[in-house]
Parts: sequence; C-alpha cells; structure tokens
Amino acid sequence: MLAFGYKSVTFFYRQNACKMRTQPLILVADDDEDDVFLLERAFEKASVFVRVIVVPNGEEAIGYLSGEGKYSDRKEYPWPVLMLLDLKMPMVDGFDVLNWWRERGRERDLPIVVMSTSNHEADVKRAMDLGAAAYRVKPSEFERLLAVASELRDRWLDQEMTR
Repeated sequence: MLAFGYKSVTFFYRQNACKMRTQPLILVADDDEDDVFLLERAFEKASVFVRVIVVPNGEEAIGYLSGEGKYSDRKEYPWPVLMLLDLKMPMVDGFDVLNWWRERGRERDLPIVVMSTSNHEADVKRAMDLGAAAYRVKPSEFERLLAVASELRDRWLDQEMTR
C-alpha cells in the first residue's frame, strides 16, 4: 500500500536518468491507493515517462496549485502539465477543486482530466461545465487503463516530453 501525503514518482528510461527532473509533471488527486498504484503501473507499461505527484484529497490539490504551505517551493513542487482529478474524495471533492480552479486558479494553463468511477451523465456534465478538459470513467480492466494512459500521453504529454 502507498503511504499518502506527498508522494512523487518518476518514470523514465534508464539511459535518461539524468533528465528525470526535466520530465513533465502530472498532479494526481485521488484518495484510492489501489487506483493510484494501477495508474502508475499503466504509465510505466505504456511508456508514459513522467513525474507523478499524488495528493489524497481536494484540499491538498488546491494547496498544491495555489503554491501554499508546504507547496510554496516551486523547485520542489513544480507546476504540473496535467492534473488527473478524482471526484469522490474526502474533505474537498473534485467538483469543489474544479469550481475553485474556475473561479481563482486559471492564471496558468492546466488541463484537468477527471478520472472517476462515476459514469452518471449529471457528473460528466457538471465536471465539463466546471472546466474539465476531459472526463474518463476509471476502467475496471488494466488493458483499458493502458489505453487511457496512452491517450493521456498522446493528447497532453507528447509536446511536453519532447521539450
């Protein structure tokens, strides 16, 4: 099991180990340790070589994005190129994070992809209305999660990975 709190993982080719600090960063806001573990494995298997920082709730996600408290050092906690956001989290949920981002946070570019177990049309519509760049239902099969990881790479990360 993962120990939540601040967690950073970097996936990279062995021959490019010296470049690991320059890998694009994805902020993952998700309270389900198993989902995070599977997502990280999917990134690795799909050759999505990124640095991943995981926060376990929306309050931590807002703190990270606003650069407050322990996240004030942008060298240690750089701006993400993509955020993956679960909707159903304790303290502050994903809808609240999207609402905060829409109202206060948009001074920087950040695509937010909602990844939720909910496939309710009302949740999809609400998330998209609040500014989510995309909405993906968390796949129950690993092969489908690999496809999502590849889509994330192709749609949002390829430009960042070649810089």
